Amino acid sequence: MKRFYGIGVLLFFSVFFLSDCAAFDDGDFQYWNNESISWKVNENWKVTLEEELRFGDDGGNIYYQHSDLGVVYSGIASWLDVGVNYRYVREERNSRWKDDSQPHLNATVKWSRFGFSLSDRSRFEYREREDAEDYWRYRNNFTVKLPWKFTRFEIRPFVADEIFYDFDAETLNKNRFFSGISFKITKQVSGDIFYLWETSEKNEKWNDLHVLGTKIKLNF
Repeated sequence: MKRFYGIGVLLFFSVFFLSDCAAFDDGDFQYWNNESISWKVNENWKVTLEEELRFGDDGGNIYYQHSDLGVVYSGIASWLDVGVNYRYVREERNSRWKDDSQPHLNATVKWSRFGFSLSDRSRFEYREREDAEDYWRYRNNFTVKLPWKFTRFEIRPFVADEIFYDFDAETLNKNRFFSGISFKITKQVSGDIFYLWETSEKNEKWNDLHVLGTKIKLNF
């Protein structure tokens, strides 16, 4: 059994790093770093704060930053979280830094089967953009965490896929596929390391993006 787990881990990381190296051939390689804090106010309510930085041009140039503040309510059912957030974005477009406001509503359904942890998050967001048209967008993120945990840090592989639907254009114009691991450092500190492959459509042309991502999460 230990040999089986060892082979599985080796295959997983081989795919992870080979995919990352192929990014230079297929599109821009980027690094995204996300840090978040959540405070549990009581049994049903918590407050969340998130910061993210993105580095493009082979990871050498920062071009994106967002701050996201929200509240989450879990009192409806044990398998459902609902929340409302406000996200402030600064992004470099056409050699200028521009500001966006993105309020969004979220509903996440959670369940488990045969040791697998599954979640499906639906998000409706309104994008109020500087020097660009405002519009509504729907995002759906489906995540599967494998049942195995390794070492005392509870290293756990996961995969996820997120679709983006533009209500103005009436089309799916972006998809993100994730493959990575989650881990725990302490009871309050956890994190993710992942590879992300993004495909997006603009002006009838599809472009690829390859990302190495890290997340650090504090929970109180």
